[in-house]
Amino acid sequence: MKILLVLLAVAAGVWLWRRGRRVSAAAQAPRQQAGQPQPMLRCARCGVHLPANSAITDSTGRAYCCPAHQRQAEGRF
Repeated sequence: MKILLVLLAVAAGVWLWRRGRRVSAAAQAPRQQAGQPQPMLRCARCGVHLPANSAITDSTGRAYCCPAHQRQAEGRF
């Protein structure tokens, strides 16, 4: 009976130790912050949608996904 109680106590200790490690690992994992949605713009050349802060705009206000598409639209290859 004494051995059974010792084994039970050891098993409970191991279970609590592993549970504590799992909880602390989950707490350290970076969580993705839910921010405000960003307005999306459409590239005037290819039509792909991209966030407004990543878009390249010309003097007329048209948005492009990359400088190459801006040059192609302006006729400067």
